[in-house]
Amino acid sequence: MSLSRLLVAISMAAASLSFGLAEAQQPKVFNLGYVGRPTSPEGMGATAFAEEVKKRSNGRLELRLHPGGALGGEREMLEGLQLGTVDLAMPATAVVGNFVPEVQILDIPFLFRDIDHAYLVLEGPIGQEMLAKFPSRGLIGLSLGGNGFRQLTNSKKPVSSPDDLRGLKLRTMENQTHLMVWRQLGALPTPMSLPEVFTALQQGVVDGQENPIGAIINNKFGQVQKHLTITNHAFTSIAVVMSPAAFNSLSAADKQIFVDGARLAMRVTKEQVAVVEKTGIDTLRGMGLVVVEKVDTARFQELLKPTYAELAKKFGDAAINRIKDTK
Repeated sequence: MSLSRLLVAISMAAASLSFGLAEAQQPKVFNLGYVGRPTSPEGMGATAFAEEVKKRSNGRLELRLHPGGALGGEREMLEGLQLGTVDLAMPATAVVGNFVPEVQILDIPFLFRDIDHAYLVLEGPIGQEMLAKFPSRGLIGLSLGGNGFRQLTNSKKPVSSPDDLRGLKLRTMENQTHLMVWRQLGALPTPMSLPEVFTALQQGVVDGQENPIGAIINNKFGQVQKHLTITNHAFTSIAVVMSPAAFNSLSAADKQIFVDGARLAMRVTKEQVAVVEKTGIDTLRGMGLVVVEKVDTARFQELLKPTYAELAKKFGDAAINRIKDTK
């Protein structure tokens, strides 16, 4: 072989080796979608999740975050998880319930005494049993947590009792229990994906919506609403959910990294919810919203008795009481 050919061969071999090393150093990327903003409690949780996975895997694994519904609404992302076109998502269990019916029990209004009670259920044995139901539905549930209690806003009038709800057009989540509840209370509910809500409120397609304080602030609903009512009518539980295809592509050790990271995401979300709820009502009041804090909760619960009866048939008194009695 001539010297020139030898040099070319060496050069090609070096280039091939360099390409192979560069390829080996490229992290394995997983896309994670959620409908909130990066500054929302779940957004902060997602960021912590991504940092944990990168750190624990020494950069071999990477989460690419897609906030604001960039990968679609929660229902679309869950369908993508089943199809393997989305790797990870952080949806509300109210939407997950369309895929895993067992979690719909969490949507019963006034089910939880307070936020600590909600976390005891979600982080404890009941939550783990719920996550175990996900694989049979084409999903992997990594962790459960919450985004706080839901509150009501609208652009029409102050609401302090169910009588004030009559005729109000309210955006609700894509969940049959939520629709049943608001109809029973006299409102006109319209299911809608979160990324569509601001425009719908702005254009008067709906008069109001209900969400945790953090979501109301981060989605800037205060700009297009006039009244806030502290109803605490339902707790917003959320899940970190993974595509089976993505999960099963991992080694056992890497699967544990994702499970641990997802649990960290929910802990950080919980911490951020506590921060937001300390100051959030005053923030919204400062934006000009009229706040009603004294609510006739007993009247709400009285009107919902027929709904409670239907839900007891669906889930069973034993399952409902097990949640209520958790301490």
